[in-house]
Order: sequence, then C-alpha cells, then structure tokens
Amino acid sequence: MDNSIPTLQQLVADTSSICSPPLIYQRLNEVIAHPRSSVKDIVNVVSEDQGLTARLLKLANSPLYGLQEIESISRAATLIGTRELRDLALAVSTMESFPGIPKELLDMKKYWQHGIACGIMARNMAIYLRELSTERFFVAGILHDLGQLVVCTLIPKTIKKLLEDCSSQDLTYPLEERNRLGFNHAELGAALLESWKIPPNIVEPVACHHVPLEAKKFQREAAIIHLADIICQSLGYGISGEALITPLEPRAWELLKMPIGAVEEIVKQSEVQIEKTYHIMAV
Repeated sequence: MDNSIPTLQQLVADTSSICSPPLIYQRLNEVIAHPRSSVKDIVNVVSEDQGLTARLLKLANSPLYGLQEIESISRAATLIGTRELRDLALAVSTMESFPGIPKELLDMKKYWQHGIACGIMARNMAIYLRELSTERFFVAGILHDLGQLVVCTLIPKTIKKLLEDCSSQDLTYPLEERNRLGFNHAELGAALLESWKIPPNIVEPVACHHVPLEAKKFQREAAIIHLADIICQSLGYGISGEALITPLEPRAWELLKMPIGAVEEIVKQSEVQIEKTYHIMAV
C-alpha cells in the first residue's frame, strides 16, 4: 500500500468539499420521524425542489410502478410509501453530485446506466423473493459503486493507473484496490453513506456487494445486489468502472435459492424498465 494515498476516513472527510449529504433526504427523514407529520409535510419538503419533484413524478409513472397515472407527490407518497419516496429522493439527489470527472477516467453516462440497471434488477429480485421495502434495493443498486466517484474525483491519477493495470494484467479490481489503497470502492462508498446517516440496510449491502457473505446483518440484501451487479455487467449495461466482470460468489446464489427460470424472467422484466428509467433519472 502506498503511504501517500489518503486513508478511507480522509477521503470521506475530503468528500465534504465537493459533495454535501443530500439535504432533501435529511429533511424528509426529520419529517417522517416526527410523530405529528403528515403526507402534506412530506409534499412541502419535496415541492421546494421543482427538478426533484418532476423526476419523482416521472419515476412514479414509469414501468417500475405499472404506469399508474400519478399526478402529485401526495399521491405518489400514498401509493409508493413515504419512506420509499424518501429513498428515491436520495438516489435522484446523489446523481446530481460529483461533477467534473473526466470521461477518459469514468464515463458518467455509462456509470449511471449501470447503477440504474443494477438497482432495477435488484428491486425486481427483491419483489420476487418477497422482501419488504423493495425501494431500498433500488437505491442500494444505484449507489453500490458510489466509492468509485469519490476516488475518481479525489485521487484520479492513482485510479487511472489502477484501471490501466487491471485491464492490461487481468487483475481483479476490488482486490487490487485493497492491495494498493488499503480499502476498496465498496467499503469507501458505504463509509460515505454511513457519514450521511443512511440506514444500515442500504449501507451494508453497498459495503459487501463484492463479498456478500461477509455481511453481518443484511446478507440476503448484499447477495441480491451482488447478483444484480454481475448480471448487469454481463449484459453490458453501462460500466461499473471495473476492468473485468466480478466473479460470482456461489454461496450467495445458494443463499437466495432462485431458480434459473425465475432469473431469466426477472432479466426480461428488467430490460423493459431500464432504458426508460435511465432517461427519467439521468436527464
């Protein structure tokens, strides 16, 4: 490990100079936690940001939710759920952060295409597996490679060399990251989300999406993000920033007990949703 490279904690602290925690998420958290809050209070917070309001309404009317005619944030909050709406606001707000990453280092269009595809794939797997609060899988999938944005912004030369070496020498990116940096992008992204006070059921799956069996409390969630990530890489949905497709953890597959036929149906269902959702969220 190169001692000149900042530690994980230093990078999280330095991120505050380029990207602040999504204020809208924090305010929605406060409103939802208040015992006397109502849907109207949530609507008032969201409505302060017209761009966010427009995207959330488009998302609520997308194939993800069966193309219901949802014309207001209050209706969206009622049908989707207030906490779910809060989580969607987190994902949409974060996508507007980290400007200025050079395209030769990370193509942001392809990066977010991969994240959104992974989020949709994970959400559909969670629905099939009858998990609760499936929007958290969507958000964890979108943000699973958040650490890539931090390192590409703060230590671009180091990451450029790392990516080149992984590509030319067929090295496994997360392992080589840890060898050179002392941590990998999954751990860094999770540490940043934790500093933003994002719930553990999103943070731990992000931290463990390459090693899902290392998750202590949310192992199934981590296994779903792990599998969704690999499927999306294999199908060519955007780029995760990694030179090679991450190996599948067989025990994660065994943990989920999903028939191959079910995975094929989930992939078909997801493909219909990915392109339209990307255009809603990334424009």
